[in-house]
Amino acid sequence: MSTSENSVSRNRILSAIPIVLIGAMAYEFFEWTFNRHYVPEGHSLVLRYKGPPLPFLPGDKPVASPGQFAKVSESGSPLEKGVLKDMLGPGRHFLWIGWWETHLVPDTIVKPGQVAVVTSRMGQDLEEGRFLVDGDLDQTQQKGILRKVLGPGRYRINDYAYTVDIVEGDSVDSGAQQKHVGWVSIPTGYVGVVTNLADNPLTGKTMGIEDQVLQPGLYPVNPKEQHVDIIGVGYTELSLKSNFISRDGKPVLDESGEPTVADDESGITFPSTDGFKIHMDFTAVWGIMPDQAADVIRKFGTLEAVETKVVIPQIESICRNKGSSLGAVDLLVGDTRQKFQEEVSDSFHKILQDKDLTLLHGFVRNIHIPQTIREPIQQKFVADELKLTRDQEQLTARTESALREAEKKVELETERIGAETKKLVAEAIAEGEKEAEETRAETLKKVAAVAKETAELEAQASVTLGKAKAGAKQIEAEAKSELFQLAVAAFGSGDAYNQWVFASGLPENVKLDLFYAGEGTLWTDLKSFTDVAMGKELTKQKSP
Repeated sequence: MSTSENSVSRNRILSAIPIVLIGAMAYEFFEWTFNRHYVPEGHSLVLRYKGPPLPFLPGDKPVASPGQFAKVSESGSPLEKGVLKDMLGPGRHFLWIGWWETHLVPDTIVKPGQVAVVTSRMGQDLEEGRFLVDGDLDQTQQKGILRKVLGPGRYRINDYAYTVDIVEGDSVDSGAQQKHVGWVSIPTGYVGVVTNLADNPLTGKTMGIEDQVLQPGLYPVNPKEQHVDIIGVGYTELSLKSNFISRDGKPVLDESGEPTVADDESGITFPSTDGFKIHMDFTAVWGIMPDQAADVIRKFGTLEAVETKVVIPQIESICRNKGSSLGAVDLLVGDTRQKFQEEVSDSFHKILQDKDLTLLHGFVRNIHIPQTIREPIQQKFVADELKLTRDQEQLTARTESALREAEKKVELETERIGAETKKLVAEAIAEGEKEAEETRAETLKKVAAVAKETAELEAQASVTLGKAKAGAKQIEAEAKSELFQLAVAAFGSGDAYNQWVFASGLPENVKLDLFYAGEGTLWTDLKSFTDVAMGKELTKQKSP
C-alpha cells in the first residue's frame, strides 16, 4: 500500500472516531434517560412485557392467557406477552422502553392490631357458590378472597394480581348482636363463638355457628370468612326488687317497722287467693358455661336476650303462678312460705336446665304482705312467742332448781367418797408395812442359812484342797523315784548313768583327742601329745 493510501485510511478512521463517540454518548444518554428505572426503598417494580414496538421486528411473543401471568424461562426471559409474576426490588434497573412497561408499587404495611384481607385476581374461576381461596400469597391458583389473612408486617404484593384491604380490629353491625372481625381480642372471662360464612373443605367446617368456642386470647379473623361473637361466661346476679317509699333518701317505715312498698309494678306483683296484692323480691345467680355459649348464640343471639327473654319472664311467671294459688297468710307463715320458696327455686332451676342454661342459686328474698293482713298475724305470732318464752322461763326455773339439788348431792357424795378414800389409803399403808416387816425377817433368816451353808462348803473345800496337794506331792516323788530307777536300769548300772549325766552337762564345743600310752609311759607320751596339739594350733593360726 502506498503512502497516499495509508494517509486516506488514517483520515477515514480519524473522521469516524467522533461519530462513534457521539453514537456511544447518544446510547448512554438514551439508556440513562429512558431505560433507567430507579426503585426506592419500600417499593417494588411491576413488569409487563409488551414485545417489540413493531410487529415485523424479531423477538415477538404470544400473549399470555387471560387471568394468568406471562410465562418465563428458567433464566427469567419472558416467553409470553403479559405481566410477570416476579417484581424487581429496590435499586437501579435498565429495561428497554420499547419492550417493557413498568410501574412502582409501594410495599403493603400491616400495623399491629390490623389484618390484611387479600383478593386474588389471577387464576382459574371458582366453582359456583364459592368465593374463598385456599393458599398463601403468590401461591394461589384461583381467583377469589384468600382465606388466610396477613398479620402485622411488610409485604411485597403485585397489585396486578392481588388487591389488599386493611381491616382494623373492629366489629360488624349485624342487628342486635355485635360481630367482631380483624384482630379479635377475647378477654379473660369471655369466649368467642365463631360463625362461619362459608364451608372450608380443608378443615371440614361447614357454614354456620361452630360448637367449639375460642378461648381468651388474640385471633386474626377474616371478615369474609368468619364473624366472632364475644360472650361472657360464668355466673351473673339478677335481682327483681320492689320499690320502697323513701323520704330524704331513707325508706319510710310503717307502724310495725317494715319499709313501705310503693304502689307500683316493681319487683314481682301478683294477687293472693284472698285478694291482697303481694310484692315479692327474687334473686337469681345464673350463667352459661363455655360449652353452652354456642347454643346460646344459636338460640337467642345475645346474652342480654337470654336475660330479657328467658330469665326474667320465667322468674315472674313461676312466682306469679305459684304465689297466686296461696293466701296472704300462707305466704307469711313459716312452713308454707318455706315450701313456696323451695317450689319456686326447683321450678326455675328445671326451666333453665331445659334451655341449656346453668343456675347456681334462685331464691325468694322478700315477700311484702300488706300491713292490714300482716299486723294481726304478727301480733298473734308475738303472743305465741311470748307464751313460748314464758313456758321456757318456767322450764328454765325448774331445771335450775333440779340443778341446785344435783349440785348438793354431788357435794355430799364428794365428801363421803373423800372420807372412804382416806380410810382405804390408811388400811393399805398399814397392810403394806406389815408385809414389808415380814418380808424383811424372812429375808434375814434366809441370808443366815445361806451364810452357814457357805461356811460349811468353804471348810470342806479347804480339806479337799489340802488332801489334793499332799497327794500331788506324793505322786510327784514317786514319779521321780520311778524315773531314776528306769534310767539306771536303762544304762545297766549307776556309774553308767552318772557318766551319762556328766556327759550331758558338758558344753557342745568340747574337743576330745585319744592317744595311746603303754604301761608306765603316760608322762612321756603326754609330752609328745602336747607338742603335737600345740603345733596344730599354730598351723591353724597361720592359715588364712
